[in-house]
Amino acid sequence: MDNKTIYALSTVYGKSGVAVIRVSGSRAKEVIERMTDIKTVYLKPRYVYFTRIKDIVSQETLDRAIVIYFKGPQSFSGEDIVEIQCHGSRAVLSSVIRSLSKMEDFRLAEPGEFSRRAFYNKKMDLTEAEGLADLIDAETSEQQKYAIRQMEGGLKDLYEGWREDLLKVYAYMEAYIDFPEEEIPESIKESNLNTVFKLIKVIDEHLSNSKHGERLREGFRVVIAGPANAGKSSLINAIVKRNAVIVSDIAGTTRDAIDINLDIKGYPVIFTDTAGIRSSEDAIEKQGIEIAFDKIREADLVLGLFDASSDKPDIFNEIKKESKNKLIYIANKSDKLTFEQCSELKNEGCLLISAKYNQGIEELMDYIAEYIGKNFTSGSNLLITRQRYREALEECVANLRRFNFDKEIELAAEDIRLASRALGKITGRIEVDEILDKIFGSFCIGK
Repeated sequence: MDNKTIYALSTVYGKSGVAVIRVSGSRAKEVIERMTDIKTVYLKPRYVYFTRIKDIVSQETLDRAIVIYFKGPQSFSGEDIVEIQCHGSRAVLSSVIRSLSKMEDFRLAEPGEFSRRAFYNKKMDLTEAEGLADLIDAETSEQQKYAIRQMEGGLKDLYEGWREDLLKVYAYMEAYIDFPEEEIPESIKESNLNTVFKLIKVIDEHLSNSKHGERLREGFRVVIAGPANAGKSSLINAIVKRNAVIVSDIAGTTRDAIDINLDIKGYPVIFTDTAGIRSSEDAIEKQGIEIAFDKIREADLVLGLFDASSDKPDIFNEIKKESKNKLIYIANKSDKLTFEQCSELKNEGCLLISAKYNQGIEELMDYIAEYIGKNFTSGSNLLITRQRYREALEECVANLRRFNFDKEIELAAEDIRLASRALGKITGRIEVDEILDKIFGSFCIGK
């Protein structure tokens, strides 16, 4: 990262009522001096100015806009920032950005560079930066809530708290390495072993949430599976309230897996319509059936859909083996059943619907939302949202499991150092000085 002052459009490019152009760096204040009529000697940080925006060379008026100055380090990036809130026409945006490009040591920002500078200036850690990215990408209310929680430091506080505990253990180890003639008291050994044991337990619990956090970001996968002509495509269309997939009485119409994205009570859900599962000699249809089983294995929830007027739930015995207790039975065409038949299916744990007449669809959506909320939550409300977090946590636990006082103290200390370093990879805080601070802060070494 260089020291040049950067600028970029912070809102979507195109026609809009208002757009925001952000400038960050040591020379950001020069934008106000050279492109506005504001006297910078009287400039107040965080004060709103309505002023003329002019070209840096010709002094031609480009727009009349709001300008705000944020003095570093009390700014998003930790540097001086100037925000120009101008009209959002393409002509205005192009002319203002073109004028900024004429300023010496100014350049267009790279993707994510404002946040990267905020990280380097210790305004946020990596988990908070990624939470901000998730908030920008959020499409459902649950994604929004969790992104805000992460952006406000929820994961950072959790991981840094664990790392702090490990640094204390490491400080003790380093102290006794420096003074080998001193024998480690049993109370210190027991305390450190207890700390490590507790951390292994809580990190294992955190990891046991499978990939729930990633699912919240990417979408929970619900696969609709069942025999041909059970009404899978009709159910998809009823759920999305449009003709998203082809519906036909001809068996085997759906030959590939089709994904449909939906927001169900704040949860992002990807519904997958699969090929009808049956015996077939058609090579293409057989391939579609194989894909269907692959999707079933990957799914978070499987809707076993069957024609209740002709089939029973036991047709899913093979799928039940693949779905690993995430299969629910959906009895379609319930409009053709008698009251007694409906009662019998309900007693067997089936949900009754009629995709053709849009009956039972809302109840099914409520069930799916409840299932996701019940099965994809964390006791701490803090989920692992990225694969790199998971890999670092697994690396941390692996090193902690190797730790004991039966080996050379230098090797035991290395286990703790590597474990704390793995946690530091998540937040981006990997600093030797922190360990030195712990050592000199806890012991009177050198006296």
